[in-house]
Amino acid sequence: MARVGLSTERLVRAGAELADEIGFELVTASELARRFDVKVASLYSHVKNSQDLKTRISLFALEELADRAADAIAGRAGKDALVAFANVYRDYGRDHPGRAAAARMRLDPETAAASAGVRHAQMTRAILRGYDLTEPDATHAVRLLGSVFHGYASLESAGGFSHSAPDSEETWTRILDALDALLRNWPTEPTP
Repeated sequence: MARVGLSTERLVRAGAELADEIGFELVTASELARRFDVKVASLYSHVKNSQDLKTRISLFALEELADRAADAIAGRAGKDALVAFANVYRDYGRDHPGRAAAARMRLDPETAAASAGVRHAQMTRAILRGYDLTEPDATHAVRLLGSVFHGYASLESAGGFSHSAPDSEETWTRILDALDALLRNWPTEPTP
């Protein structure tokens, strides 16, 4: 019988908070059970194992991030939408480093297809429509933006920019200006 007070949703939320505290890679069912002062077996009515817990945290983080991104870009277009979208990713990475790592977890194809990751791609493509990119360039641009947003947030949260000038905020602003300029002037032919 499931322990009173435990639910899958409560465990996933607590797992996400734990990921932000100790790092997503260190989250296990055992560590989460210690937080609730219960035996690990008490969790197995709600999650199968540590891998299932991590998958659920990943799905939670993807959904949470997609909701924030959708709110941020609503009614915006062009560079304004790009900056709002990028800032959501950066802020999420700073405020929730464990969840941000969880959102990048590799999911099996079926789980990924049913996740909020699809919404992320749809929002990115909606922003890119304002730049008149067609396939395959739109896919290249989606990958570029994801790499920049996640990469910058990861490096910044690890302190990678804290020991040199200029300030990382200034660099972020310049990067977004450069991305906007690149997207407006996307090369038409690949470089040989």
